[in-house]
Amino acid sequence: MSVAAAGAAESRPGLAEPDFTAQWARSVRDRGDAPALVTPARVLTYKAMDRLTDAWAASFAGRGAGPGQLVGLAFDDPAQTVLGMVAALKSGAGFTVLDDRLPTAARSALVRRTGAAIWAGDGDHAPEGAYVPEPAGPHRGGDQRQARSDDLAYVLFTSGSTGAPKGTVVERGSLGRFASAVAERLALTGEDRWLQVASLGFDVVIEEVFPALAAGAAVVCRSDTRALDAEELHALLTATGTTVVELSTQYWLEYARWLTERDLGTPPRLRTVVVGGERMDPAPYREWQRTQSAALAHVYGLTECTVSSTLYTGLLPRDATEVPLGTPLRDVEISVRRDGRPVPDGETGEICIGGPLVARGFLDDEAATARRFVPDPLAAGPAARMYVTGDLGRIDDDGQLVFLGRVDDQIKIRGHRLEPARVERALCESPEAGQAVVFPDPDTGTALWAFVVPADPRQAPPPGEAVRLTGADRDGLVAHLAAMLPDWAVPRVIHQVSVLPKNPHGKVDKRLLAAWAHIASTPAPASPAPVEGLMDEPLRTVLGHFREVLQAPDLGPDDNFFDHGGQSLLAMRLLTRLRASFPAAAGMRASALFTSPTSRLLSDALTAATAPGR
Repeated sequence: MSVAAAGAAESRPGLAEPDFTAQWARSVRDRGDAPALVTPARVLTYKAMDRLTDAWAASFAGRGAGPGQLVGLAFDDPAQTVLGMVAALKSGAGFTVLDDRLPTAARSALVRRTGAAIWAGDGDHAPEGAYVPEPAGPHRGGDQRQARSDDLAYVLFTSGSTGAPKGTVVERGSLGRFASAVAERLALTGEDRWLQVASLGFDVVIEEVFPALAAGAAVVCRSDTRALDAEELHALLTATGTTVVELSTQYWLEYARWLTERDLGTPPRLRTVVVGGERMDPAPYREWQRTQSAALAHVYGLTECTVSSTLYTGLLPRDATEVPLGTPLRDVEISVRRDGRPVPDGETGEICIGGPLVARGFLDDEAATARRFVPDPLAAGPAARMYVTGDLGRIDDDGQLVFLGRVDDQIKIRGHRLEPARVERALCESPEAGQAVVFPDPDTGTALWAFVVPADPRQAPPPGEAVRLTGADRDGLVAHLAAMLPDWAVPRVIHQVSVLPKNPHGKVDKRLLAAWAHIASTPAPASPAPVEGLMDEPLRTVLGHFREVLQAPDLGPDDNFFDHGGQSLLAMRLLTRLRASFPAAAGMRASALFTSPTSRLLSDALTAATAPGR
């Protein structure tokens, strides 16, 4: 079945210009004295931001930027990144953003692949030759008209699920249409403020910035890109008067849990929380709708189709077993197909996305472009194309798209797509590993587990057992992976096994491996006296929080948080519990766990913070 773009809502006047620079010019004309960019240090009105980005655009053009060229951005400051995006488009060029979380070798490879004409930035991750444009310069009124709608708007890289990250090439017409379509569906006005929280190298930043500016709203930026825990997020939403924010599914769950534990509501001005990136369970969705005033907008989309393609804001029916992905944005065509043909409503097929928001293709990868961006024989026009997503779905009785899993084995970890084979290959490149399998932990699905058959059979545990690696054995494998993969793709819990068991279908039996791991983590019945009996406060309480958050009841006071599956979202959860128990934890950030990763070290830090004179 094919669902045409959601055209029931008519286009709002003035938002349908095909190029973002025309939308920007309208916002400057109509909202010149209103805030466009809000930062902790200053507020830039549309007129002020227009003058500044004109100067930057002139500087970019003077160094060779123009239609068909890329301006690379490598700032630590999110606001400067936003300025660079707008200025690059004004110069006629496109932009790319370098993710500072990537390992050095991966960043260098992306810099080479983009072939950017110039780099602007002052972050530690900025390439050699990067510079910061002067804030004053000649006006560039009208020069952006040199660019056409099919010229380059930006290149952002996917998660690299099957190997090297894929650079997705999005055209200016697609960006402009996307900005107006999102502004339309979310009913953005000049009174809105959208808080920018996504990683600057993640495509969600496009959704946080361009629809707001196209609608004459304000983009709210922080001073840096450090992850916010739930308490910090709530405080920032309140202090800045944010009306719209976008969170990954897991991040939203952490925030929802934090609000529930404190019996709090969302800030008064927050009207919409956009959530996406992973499957959403119906239970917390219903609970939020029952208790919170801010509406939820559940979105679905891919980098290859200009971020979000569908949106759902409905009241979830009582018998619903999935939260729908919604209906298409304007200019998006969604179809569910099997063997290239649409299937009837209610039947399962592969989700395909068509329309003018589909990207041009992948940078320097014609083969991958040909596989995923394919001609649509059922659409009008010889140039009609669609993107084959690899996601399974169906159209329900209300015309809503429903997600049903993946065609392949690709998984989602913390909002990123990942094919485990990529990590498994990297593990097997280590001389210590002969075979490997990687999958999300079966309890939370937010962290990766790895099971490794050692290259030397003499180091393998007995058959049917899984031995969790610790200390130098684990650290060597983790360091090997961290040099090649982004942090979210590195498994922190690694077990050794003698063999990878197979199920009757010949595939690795992941349930059996998880059962072996559970047996390995279960204390023996005749265990010695519990170590907490030898402890004083606050160590006993801190260790209890470690065990609760990591779901590791046998965790010891010197066990490392990250060695036992800890990651950023669990660190936020731990900090929430610590703050409820210790006044000294009020100003502590999740980054404290990097310097005090055990419950003993962290309790020592809390004790020192409460010492007289501190």
